Amino acid sequence: MTTDTHTLSDELSAIDYCYEQGWTDGLPVVPPARERVERFLMAAGRPPEEVVARHPATGRECNVQSAAINAVMAGCMPQYFPTLLAALEAMNEDAYNFHGSTASTGGSSPVVVVSGEIRDEIGMNASVNVFGPGNRANATIGRAIRLIIMNVFQMIPGVSDRSTTGWPGKYACCIAENILNSPWEPLHESLGFPPEVSTATVFAASGFYNIENHYTSEPEALLDTFADAMASLGALTDGQSLVVMSPEHAEIAASGGMSKQDVRSYLFEHASRSSEEMLSRGKWPAGAAQDGLAEGADQRSDNGRFHRGRSPEDILLVVAGGEAGGHSAFLPSWSRGRNSIYQTKAIGVCLDC
Repeated sequence: MTTDTHTLSDELSAIDYCYEQGWTDGLPVVPPARERVERFLMAAGRPPEEVVARHPATGRECNVQSAAINAVMAGCMPQYFPTLLAALEAMNEDAYNFHGSTASTGGSSPVVVVSGEIRDEIGMNASVNVFGPGNRANATIGRAIRLIIMNVFQMIPGVSDRSTTGWPGKYACCIAENILNSPWEPLHESLGFPPEVSTATVFAASGFYNIENHYTSEPEALLDTFADAMASLGALTDGQSLVVMSPEHAEIAASGGMSKQDVRSYLFEHASRSSEEMLSRGKWPAGAAQDGLAEGADQRSDNGRFHRGRSPEDILLVVAGGEAGGHSAFLPSWSRGRNSIYQTKAIGVCLDC
């Protein structure tokens, strides 16, 4: 294989120029040449000036063209672009709290969960190493969102992004649902979308808890392991939860006839701590109500127990990952309160793919 040295030099110079302009996440980006961007605009079939997301604090807007430029820089393929646009539209919903989730010390990352046939159409990974490296669609869709957050909305780490620690998911965090190995209905259908419609769900997560259980075949024993992680004092708030259950764990949970809703109800009931623990460990302020419940806690407490979330519907349950291995994941919401609610949007058709 031969390489045109002059062309290679131009490309490397363009990459260095992107660094000089502050347009990267710390990793090299693909220079957004005009012809590359135009291919994305053709795939979207939407006006370049159409606004898909706004930042309420800065007043900045992201239109289709700006999203395309950053998608190119992230390394996306044109056929990924409708999924990226759907994720941005989900983040634009008021209940998601776009500003708070990108500026807070909680250090959240938008986690994108893709459900439906689009997974196979664009070659996403839903199986082994689903949160890890190695898949272009997963990695670059997630990375494009981060570049847009930084380049378009100017949420710059250490300046307007005040994450105390952050986490690697802030580079990119995008997965697909493992529908083929799930005992339950797909996520998009459980959220009320037709079977033929693929969706992108966005959840503002502050980190990643690995949940390991290799030995039990009892559904309730397994789910107690999940509930224990979700009730960790370091993570316990009344915010929402993302539970990513491996196919092996999902099959165990379903083996006793439990539906997805049954699992969510069980986890909500058992992911709790006593009000005394919450007060004594500083999870509630010292001036909390005399009955041991913080202001508003009666909405999510029973018999003096504080639950993660306010109802089973606050648990976003997804099956993803390899078929075997005994590992699943819990991703908590980013704030000490209820500042962000996950959002879902339908993914449009790629018109030039």
